[in-house]
Amino acid sequence: MKELFEAQLRRDDLSENTITSYLWTVNYFLSNYDVISTENLLAYKGYLLERYKPKTVNLRIQAINKYLVFLGEDKLQLKFIKIQQKNFLENVISNADYTFFKNSLKKDGNTEWYFVVWYLAATGARVSELVKIKVEHVQTGHIDLYSKGGKLRRLYIPKRLKDETLAWLAETNRIAGYLFLNRFGNRITTRGVAGQLKIYAEKCGLDTKVVYPHSFRHRFAKNFLDKFNDIALLADLMGHESIETTRIYLRRTASEQQAIVDKIVTW
Repeated sequence: MKELFEAQLRRDDLSENTITSYLWTVNYFLSNYDVISTENLLAYKGYLLERYKPKTVNLRIQAINKYLVFLGEDKLQLKFIKIQQKNFLENVISNADYTFFKNSLKKDGNTEWYFVVWYLAATGARVSELVKIKVEHVQTGHIDLYSKGGKLRRLYIPKRLKDETLAWLAETNRIAGYLFLNRFGNRITTRGVAGQLKIYAEKCGLDTKVVYPHSFRHRFAKNFLDKFNDIALLADLMGHESIETTRIYLRRTASEQQAIVDKIVTW
């Protein structure tokens, strides 16, 4: 049954990290609880609440619920716990550091990683979406992505980024295939992106806490609202199911809040 569940997850086109997390959670539950019942599911939820942070608890619950739906046991699904949303964004790369990082990569000849950073920050792509971009998508200026519910989201590639990418591709004689490749010529992995960004961040003297793939997605959202204050459009561009998710970007980052307080609180 677990093998069939894994096959379903792959058909749903989930990322490798998500699949691994879901399978680990299901294996843990089945190894420690003899039967799938409301009593055991609630016991497992209690175990999670005692040992993990709310976000992790909800990720585990999401995995179990996915398995229950797969089994046709929808009525047994667990309720998620409420997470108190912070009134600021944490560990988001500043626009100055983003620009410095991108320019440093280009100056040092790390052209592919220069484009990786640029694509993350200029498209708002999740890293799992970034690795799906092909040369053909650059040529058309967008890539169409489908969510788990079959909802279409179009990821746009800005003209300036598109033109510079096409010039790079022409120089390297590439006319098809995945845009970002590893040293073996295969599609780069999400883990590879995250790990390599940390390495380059250290070389550039940047705080590695703010240099990770999703940080640039946050930067895209912040920059977009600074230049075009349309939160509904941003929600569509980012693929958020609810506009409430997008509202966090109306708030200041922690460092921005600190700078404002330092400047104006003189009494």
